[in-house]
Amino acid sequence: MKPVDTHSYWTDNTPAPLFSALKDDLAVDVLIVGAGITGITAAYLLKRAGLTVALVERDRCVSADTAHTTAHLTCVTDTPLSGLVKSFGRDHAQAIWDAGLAAIDTINTLVWREQIKCQFEWVPGYLFNRDASLCADENDRERATTDLHKEVELANELGFDAEFVSSIPMFHRPGIRYENQAKFHPRKYLLALLRLIPGKGSSVCENTNIEEIEGSPITATTSDGHRIHCGHVLIATHVPLQGKSGLVPATLLQSKLAPYSSYAIGGWVKRGTVPEALFWDTGDPYDYLRVDRRHDHDFVIFGGEDHKTGQVEDTAQCFTRLEQRLKATIPDISVTHRWTGQVIETNDGLPYIGETAERQYVATGFSGNGMTFGTLSAMMFADAVTNQPNPWKELFDPGRTKIVGGLWDYLKENKDYPYYMVRDRFAGASNRALRTITRGTGEITEVHGQPAAVYRGLDGKISVRSAVCTHMGCYVHWNNAEWTWDCPCHGSRFKTNGDVLAGPAETPLPEIKPQEKQAEKRTVRARKR
Repeated sequence: MKPVDTHSYWTDNTPAPLFSALKDDLAVDVLIVGAGITGITAAYLLKRAGLTVALVERDRCVSADTAHTTAHLTCVTDTPLSGLVKSFGRDHAQAIWDAGLAAIDTINTLVWREQIKCQFEWVPGYLFNRDASLCADENDRERATTDLHKEVELANELGFDAEFVSSIPMFHRPGIRYENQAKFHPRKYLLALLRLIPGKGSSVCENTNIEEIEGSPITATTSDGHRIHCGHVLIATHVPLQGKSGLVPATLLQSKLAPYSSYAIGGWVKRGTVPEALFWDTGDPYDYLRVDRRHDHDFVIFGGEDHKTGQVEDTAQCFTRLEQRLKATIPDISVTHRWTGQVIETNDGLPYIGETAERQYVATGFSGNGMTFGTLSAMMFADAVTNQPNPWKELFDPGRTKIVGGLWDYLKENKDYPYYMVRDRFAGASNRALRTITRGTGEITEVHGQPAAVYRGLDGKISVRSAVCTHMGCYVHWNNAEWTWDCPCHGSRFKTNGDVLAGPAETPLPEIKPQEKQAEKRTVRARKR
């Protein structure tokens, strides 16, 4: 029998480029310490914004915690939405999930912009009651089902697509289906971004350890005595370095963090055995599962058994229990990989993202949502460096003692942030049949999986155009007084045939031909996540 591989599945077939260690002193606009999803994404965004960046990693890029993820892309947090509302209020709860959606949308945008082949797919996510079938007491089962219904109702009220499912696929237990979740191959995605960073004054340095960060302007010193002078520094090292904040503040921040070990196993199954979706249950700790599609087989990844790092002696039993539960669901799976990762929890369940000293930033405490919150951290850091407003700055501030004030009109105050200009996409377009659209009216619906602006003329002829404004990517709305497609974000207007009527858009809405068959899941980036 072939021995089980103890390396992460993601590292198997994705060789990484080699980067040399820092050999000379360096001066850049921004220093980023740590080359995981946070650091690489931030470096990419800032270089694209015209700044020079030094991305420094003490080992190899994409080799630490980011390489040991199970790569769920979800806005659904470990704390239920109802728990977030109870702790932080409705606006803040919505903001937390919106932040995750915005991060997934950013990943989707970069995949399309750079044409990255990383198996990115929009998929549903299923939360199910692990113990539902084990409850002997009918009242307990009813209470569990009632709780799921309440979570669905709350999610819908806050603008998220969720529905109760009496029997979810594969596990056949009651649960919730959340639309607009996603999955990808994280290493393929990040290595593609990584290759775009060096050049034009920016660089990537591996095997370079930062020992000290001090001064203003900021100077970072490596173990070899080389110096990097910079205007801003992001510490993206999972557990933050002390940096220039000093020992006491750094120790105080670290005291708010709790590291947990999480276990993952993976193996091959016949193609199509597992639906393309994300699964996680209500256990404590919970189990989670996803599939990576391959040409002839599928690779299933199953994780769980979380515990505080260093507080379980027989860690091999964690893998054994995971494998037993996986094979109870998929008996024919051949387990070939097992690995561990580390999850950093915070004292209130929210990540710490923001400034800890003048022009020094940290990102940590992602609590099981590393791919989404890591991306979000990069977005927030890029906004901070380029002096752009960000709606989540106070919410995730590392120095927060309480969440920002209760009289916070979240949507109104942040309506100009790019994410809110396109949030309609996450509410989902209807699947209304074209034949039901009456003459002289327009409707936003889906055609071949694409958001479409559909107009039926008085003569009965149908015009189908993309519903995504060509200016900034918002959804257009139907103006029934003037029979035009109007963009609510910046006021662009389009004729029923898609032609520009008024700017700032300069390009017509692209035509979608209803008779053309397109791959169901290869959608434009404006589709729900």
